[in-house]
Amino acid sequence: MRLKERIEKGMIFYEDGHKDPEDIRQEQELERQRRHCKEMMFDFNSTRPSENEKRTEILKELLAECGDHVFIETPAHMSYGSHVHLGEFFYANFNLVIIDDTDVYIGDKVMVGPNVTICATGHPVYPLYRELAAHYSLPIHIGNNVWIGANSVILPGVKIGDNTVIGAGSVVTKDIPENVVAVGNPCKVMREITERDKEYYFRDRKVDFAYTLRRED
Repeated sequence: MRLKERIEKGMIFYEDGHKDPEDIRQEQELERQRRHCKEMMFDFNSTRPSENEKRTEILKELLAECGDHVFIETPAHMSYGSHVHLGEFFYANFNLVIIDDTDVYIGDKVMVGPNVTICATGHPVYPLYRELAAHYSLPIHIGNNVWIGANSVILPGVKIGDNTVIGAGSVVTKDIPENVVAVGNPCKVMREITERDKEYYFRDRKVDFAYTLRRED
């Protein structure tokens, strides 16, 4: 089985050391893509605060998909970029890291706090395999209108449903359904999002509807 197919199927793979000519070509192509991403992200992170259009142009050239209304604070880092699919109105605060050895799908109106890592690649637990530098990659799917709190980590193969909030400092190891607040290490569902959340925005602090909903006018 070829290297490319092993990666696509979520099987164990090695990034280098291949002997088959086709695998060697794929290995070289992967290295070229990683290097290209580092160059592009260097340019992205070197932009001035006023250069919003330039940052958007870089993202649109690098990413697999990128909405017209995307804002990522610098610095940010990605492995390939070419496997990242960003929807409309995506926002990420400082120090976003995306390890995208395979596809990472992020929906519309997603908010990401500072120091968040989205990691589609891992290593086997058994020490011999790690000594051999074995990898595996599983796609990540993040739905629409999700908020991922600061210092959270999203691990390989995870799916997060629409409208869900991932609390700060969470480590998401398994799928999280839609319309819930989930938090912890490992991240677990704490409660559903209810009508009370429409009235109270934080603990016992009530929403000022006349101000908060002004954009619906």
